[in-house]
Amino acid sequence: MGYGKTIEIKASDYKVTVRDYGRGIPLGKVIDCVSKINTGGKYDTAAFQKSVGLNGVGTKAVNALSETFTVQSIRNGQMKEVEYSRGELVDNHNIEKTTIRNGTRVVFKPDLEIFKNFHFLPEYVEEQIWNYVYLNSGLTINFNGERFYSENGLKDLLERKTDVEKNRYSVIHLKGDDIEVALTHGDQYGEEYYSFVNGQHTTQGGTHLAAFREALVRTMREFYKKDFEPSDIRASIIGSISLRIQNPVFESQTKTRLGSIEMEPKGPTVRIFINDFIKRELDNYLHQTPD
Repeated sequence: MGYGKTIEIKASDYKVTVRDYGRGIPLGKVIDCVSKINTGGKYDTAAFQKSVGLNGVGTKAVNALSETFTVQSIRNGQMKEVEYSRGELVDNHNIEKTTIRNGTRVVFKPDLEIFKNFHFLPEYVEEQIWNYVYLNSGLTINFNGERFYSENGLKDLLERKTDVEKNRYSVIHLKGDDIEVALTHGDQYGEEYYSFVNGQHTTQGGTHLAAFREALVRTMREFYKKDFEPSDIRASIIGSISLRIQNPVFESQTKTRLGSIEMEPKGPTVRIFINDFIKRELDNYLHQTPD
């Protein structure tokens, strides 16, 4: 793909501007893409088979819940702009020539009649942005003039979330097709995990996290040839897993818990896929790094 490596976001008290430098929305489909359901443009399974959602509902929701909502799409020297108010089209500009770089620019003001006395919480927005760059290594997001970037994905996430000097060993970072894992042990009690599916932060875990926790215990037992208690192996662990699967099924509309059993139709189960990956990659790591 190689497009859209930089995203710029500006948020003031009452207005948000988002500018990407991707290919831009097809100029003849801008209105459909921001106002009609089932126009997300992700039904080509070859390109978007592991998306978190197919219908582009988010854009339509922002449109409907905004006092003003403006979209500009720039493609190959041409620009299309449309303006909305509370989901209703108020201005449909003609396509015009431009020298602006390809991509999309969205500007919106949340509807004060719906969101009374609202304000944006920078710390919440920044946490979401950090997750995006961790899950998309090489992506740069500029938020209100501050640059967010990650070179090492989930490894960077754990190093930011932990006191590196207090970790018992350096973060173990494993990557494969459709899966990325990072883990270490700290000095806290209990277990701490950050799990993701197709870029979605599954704060309540799900089948992928259950498989990850199981695989860690199984691999450690087999490597050390000892029947350790699961609680002993996972005590003080800090781990993260990111999985990409086809047609993910979540247990609620908020998409905070994965319910999928299979990686893809007629494919391996999530449990088997993760167990096989952890068994192979973590076992190799432990043999190569005995200390």
